[in-house]
Amino acid sequence: MTANKQPNSVDVKPSLMQRVASRLLRMAGWNIHPFPDTPKAVVAAGPHTSNWDGVLGLACGIALGLDARFMIKHTLFKGPFGWLLRKLGAIPVDRTQAGGVVEQAVEQFKTDDHMAIVVTPEGTRKSAKKWKTGFHHIAQQAGVPIVLAVADYGKKQLTFPIILQPTEDIEADMQKLYEGFAEATPRRPERLSEPVKILWEAKNHRDQTP
Repeated sequence: MTANKQPNSVDVKPSLMQRVASRLLRMAGWNIHPFPDTPKAVVAAGPHTSNWDGVLGLACGIALGLDARFMIKHTLFKGPFGWLLRKLGAIPVDRTQAGGVVEQAVEQFKTDDHMAIVVTPEGTRKSAKKWKTGFHHIAQQAGVPIVLAVADYGKKQLTFPIILQPTEDIEADMQKLYEGFAEATPRRPERLSEPVKILWEAKNHRDQTP
């Protein structure tokens, strides 16, 4: 398991948290591939079919030393846990602000030299009919790639099989991402989002046909 290295950076000794997370993942039988060598990215993580996906994702992010961020409502930062949310990588987003979530995320990319915003495009762990597309707009407007993070519970590995520079053809881009998720075995296949489930079932039926 290799910690994330930023371009032109010197080797940095893994922190205690990285070492602990790496050891726990190895004990659980998981193999985590190195994160792609890109300083900024929107990370589309999935397939998202279980609450365990979030736990796994957090552990993998720590093990890789990834400067991962996630967006949540700004009102949650007003209480005593605001500092903790920021410490964990949360970005406050004001949905009532002019410009909206996409523009706020794009601005965040402009102010950070190294950052990965992690999203779950399926939006829910229970058979979403379609994906949310905001992450695609964020990546396109910020000029950063979309990195697909795929958790395969069958092989017990987290990989980053696709690095996609978003284009104007959002449907074609989405199809590539659907196909990337469909290659993995999720924890709860029956909860796959509809676009991925169609591909996953077709693939597994084909693989099982004599």
